[in-house]
Amino acid sequence: MLKIKNLTKSIQDKKIIDNLSLEIDRGKIAVLLGASGVGKSTLLRMLNNLETADSGTVELDDTVLDLAKTTQTHTIGIVFQGFNLFEHLTVEQNITLALENVAHKNKPESQQIAHQLLKRYGLEDKAKQHVSQLSGEQKQRLAIARTLSLKPTIVCLDEPTSALDPLLTTYVAETIKELAHQGYIVLVATHDTSLLEKMPCAIHLMHKGAIIESADSNDSFAHKGHYPHIASFVAGGIASFVKTHTKMC
Repeated sequence: MLKIKNLTKSIQDKKIIDNLSLEIDRGKIAVLLGASGVGKSTLLRMLNNLETADSGTVELDDTVLDLAKTTQTHTIGIVFQGFNLFEHLTVEQNITLALENVAHKNKPESQQIAHQLLKRYGLEDKAKQHVSQLSGEQKQRLAIARTLSLKPTIVCLDEPTSALDPLLTTYVAETIKELAHQGYIVLVATHDTSLLEKMPCAIHLMHKGAIIESADSNDSFAHKGHYPHIASFVAGGIASFVKTHTKMC
């Protein structure tokens, strides 16, 4: 189980993450839902040692994680919103580069791992192509494969549908469900409410750096009155929710 306890992050006296706590079991999906600027991506970046927390702790199976070392232990991986792939390299090289330079594996072993992952994600025939030749959906599959190559326990996905055609949302949801089925702890940061109906998950609605409401996805749709903030966000969209909640605050 992943336990995030009282995590706080401020920039120039502005709270970006405000005393946030969260628990996620292995094989489960947690969705950080909210508009841009509420702290979703910052939280994922903190877990991946790309931002530093001011206070709070993160535990995995009751052991405190040193977030400064997650890039060394590969316990946590992230699939970035913009993918952050090396466009000038081949599809295969985007995976083997990390394996050789970060995980310190030899070239044959790196190529074997890359081959297995590319086959799993339907990119085996693209191995020698440059990333610049891929579609957005293919780039996302490659980004996921690259992240999994380092064998993390926790997989973070930042706005996984933002660069894709809306028709591909179902595919993205199936991919995320597969990750959970394989035993990964999955955190998804998104404002895309259409994802919520396509996969079982825990929804954590964020506003101003804090989680203001949490619900099981199925329960939230079956009993909307029990979760008014989530229902408002889903029904009214981002602009309507932010306007209403700002007035309430």
